[in-house]
Amino acid sequence: MNFRPFAFELREPLATAAGDIARREGFLVTLDGDDGSCGVGEACPLPGWTESYDECRDALSDATPAELDTLPPAARHGLTLALLDGDARDDGVPLYRHLGRDERVETVPANATVGDASTEQTRERVTDAVDEGYTCVKLKAANRPLDEDIKRVAAAREVAPDIGIRLDANGSWTRDTANRAFEKLAAFDVSYVEQPLPASDLGGLTALPDTGVGVALDEGLYEHGIDAVLDSEADHLVLKPMALGGPDVALELARLARGAGIEPVVTTTIDGPIARAAAVHVAAAIPAVSACGLATGSLLATGDIPDPAPVGGGVVTVPQKEGNTPAVLLADYA
Repeated sequence: MNFRPFAFELREPLATAAGDIARREGFLVTLDGDDGSCGVGEACPLPGWTESYDECRDALSDATPAELDTLPPAARHGLTLALLDGDARDDGVPLYRHLGRDERVETVPANATVGDASTEQTRERVTDAVDEGYTCVKLKAANRPLDEDIKRVAAAREVAPDIGIRLDANGSWTRDTANRAFEKLAAFDVSYVEQPLPASDLGGLTALPDTGVGVALDEGLYEHGIDAVLDSEADHLVLKPMALGGPDVALELARLARGAGIEPVVTTTIDGPIARAAAVHVAAAIPAVSACGLATGSLLATGDIPDPAPVGGGVVTVPQKEGNTPAVLLADYA
């Protein structure tokens, strides 16, 4: 196994529950088989979700496939993806088929990221998203007074009467604020609020009013584990393959969630093109998957690297050649 560093700047800093992201750094992992085959993976750590950059580098320095499950998440993702990519190439099938999906899947639906915009910017961005063919948008919330967030949601609904609207509170609301939010959001047919309460407050979900607004868990999965999530009041589960330790882990959790009546939503940690392509394959391996947070490629300044899973008309094109993606050359990763 070999690995080397890479780095991409974001076009604009992005606010997340783990802090603002302005640059993504990681490692390109290559694994050469005895038969001359080659698998490629990506380890792109994000502290707050995974190990640190230095911890990832140190873990990869000593990693072997036999020790896969002892690795921290991003390092495990990099090595696992290299293994899966090589196996799918050997089988002559795209990665999502290797992961178990029998049917050909051309595209997966994506949500547009509106972010934490002002009311007028929200109106403009949602209008643009509809014009581009999106059927679902995601707004960041909880960085301003609740009434202002409600006005933003109202503006989104006004310009897009039929679009799916999701909110991400990043675990920032108190129980009282969340209760008031769910009561007010019901008037705008909001699909769900992601992480309305702090990740530690899984029990608080039972106290939220039943207004038809769903609950999605993200950080709560890492705080409590899958068994607790399956027993919770969650309606959706956000899955980040990089933070979970690999496409295989994300897909298994998606199957467990679906079996418990919880809908999986696949997204990224603003990864590079190789890891984002793998997340698209994970989504493609889930039958009838709902809109996923996979329209993130344009957030990175990747230069001339071709997009292995381009977005258009509100959907992401699934790579169809063998393996994860042959569209990205190793030399492209600076």
